[in-house]
Amino acid sequence: MKWLEYLGRYGSLRELVVKDCDGICQYDLLEFGPGWANLQKFEFEINGNYVEMGAHDSSYVSGYPYSYDICCDNLKDLRLAHIITQPEIGLRFLLGKCKALETLYLEYVIGLSESEMIALFQNCSDLKSISLRLIPLHCEDYEFRTALTDVSLKALALSCPMLQVVELTFAFCSVRRPTDIGFTQEGIVALIQSCPIRALVLNGATIFRDEGMKGLSSSQFLETLELVHCKSITDAGMDLIAQAPCLSHLTLR
Repeated sequence: MKWLEYLGRYGSLRELVVKDCDGICQYDLLEFGPGWANLQKFEFEINGNYVEMGAHDSSYVSGYPYSYDICCDNLKDLRLAHIITQPEIGLRFLLGKCKALETLYLEYVIGLSESEMIALFQNCSDLKSISLRLIPLHCEDYEFRTALTDVSLKALALSCPMLQVVELTFAFCSVRRPTDIGFTQEGIVALIQSCPIRALVLNGATIFRDEGMKGLSSSQFLETLELVHCKSITDAGMDLIAQAPCLSHLTLR
């Protein structure tokens, strides 16, 4: 962690990427200190067999004494992947401080509440690109589903008028259990119709059907659409999306 303290002291870094470094945990990154003020891009990822249920993040330390009085006003690009957080613990402190954020990637980050995500969206009016990769877990209301619902999508639409790129990926969600996904296709369509979305990726969106494709077909900005394992869409949905006025790139997998 000493090199983080050294680099942060001079505030010269604009980009910091930490991937699969066993000797660095979420708390060690706080040692970067003053360096956060000038940082524009930050990535932190823990690799390994993370997606198995019951996997434990070794960076979790209960009762760690560090405070989170850190400035991240210039951070524009944030990616957190494969980490577990708890209230007031770890890298979740970043989410409430990134007012200049333009690109956000949250890949299988466990522990974030919907209220925190809504607060983040309401604080990031410059957001242009978002990628959310989610798995169903036991949530605050004790349901077994992904942590976010249409309430989050509505907040995103209302607070981020510059949003252009959206990726929604759902892992371990079954067609037989539509409640695994907290979003509805109506919520997704409302987001696409409310913002100038030019590129949309839906991966494992078992809730998305032909009616959703009809909604997408009326989007005035959608240029790129990628559908991966969206098993509820049929040929009828393909006929509908062909009517999208600006669609120029379509990927089906």
